[in-house]
Amino acid sequence: MTDPTNTAEPAPASVRKKKQQWNYRPDVPIRVSPLFSRPFSPGAVVKWFARGWFPVSENLIVLTLAMISWFFFSPALVRCQVFQFDWIAEIFVRNLVLMFIVAGGLHLYFYVYKKQGEDRRYDARPFAKNNRVFTFNNQVLDNMFWSCASGVTVWTAYEALMMWALANGYAPTLLWPQQAGWLVLLIFLIPIWETLYFYLIHRLIHWPPLYRHVHYLHHRNINIGPWSGLSMHPVEHIIYLGSVLIHFVIPANPLLIIYHLQHYTLTAATTHTGYEGVVVDGKKRLALGTFHHQMHHRFFECNYGGLEIPCDKWAGSFNDGTAESHQQFVEKRKLKAQSAHG
Repeated sequence: MTDPTNTAEPAPASVRKKKQQWNYRPDVPIRVSPLFSRPFSPGAVVKWFARGWFPVSENLIVLTLAMISWFFFSPALVRCQVFQFDWIAEIFVRNLVLMFIVAGGLHLYFYVYKKQGEDRRYDARPFAKNNRVFTFNNQVLDNMFWSCASGVTVWTAYEALMMWALANGYAPTLLWPQQAGWLVLLIFLIPIWETLYFYLIHRLIHWPPLYRHVHYLHHRNINIGPWSGLSMHPVEHIIYLGSVLIHFVIPANPLLIIYHLQHYTLTAATTHTGYEGVVVDGKKRLALGTFHHQMHHRFFECNYGGLEIPCDKWAGSFNDGTAESHQQFVEKRKLKAQSAHG
């Protein structure tokens, strides 16, 4: 029976559709960094970096974990001159523990204990179970398996390779404390390099042959969670984590190698959290999952990169979350489908 006291008019169809599409939509349009904006504004760039690091952020947390890892849970560099099972196993166990702390901790907080309910969750649908698309017919178990069995293994292999290269002088070394300034600068620049690298390899693995045989595994996750971030095909892990090979050209030290790899692996978990961030007393205290990348998992053909470098804007694949931007994306996809079918 209709409630006679309800005199509100029905919401327009466009509003109802938006509510069905997303449980939560952040403020839009999504903005890219001011690094490449014209006219260039140093003040805006400083504010962007400050917000991305302080007072508490993914970047700062990962840097802290990297420092703890290097000082307390890493083999001495002299041991890395020869590949041996013992020191490589130490790195593997440490990386596996970190993955469970970060991805597992976020999964427990948001999805098992539901500490935040659906507040700031982009997509409120449950994770898939009894679904034959996923390994073990279960999305979370599938994601955990590929993140740990393949992801942590490849992560460890790259770290072992770079430590061996540093120990034997095959990769240029950043001296401490003589080159402390360069170390600090590179710590700030690594996320920017990773954004550029990620965009380039992400476009590559969306090439149909690689997508069908490799990247499809990651994109089985339309509704993402913390364990989805590093859930990839082993070939994709090899390509994705190859970002660290730049240190065969750009000098590094063990701390920088550890930070570089942990930033790429652990923030894969945080950016796929599925929530905008941790909310305490009604206020977001820690930014986590990006709506920018959440849209990529839903719509596939937009937002291939990150926000530090506006590659998607330059390439015409940027969806800023507004209705106008999304409509443009839909029209482009229709035209592409029409041309594909003659």
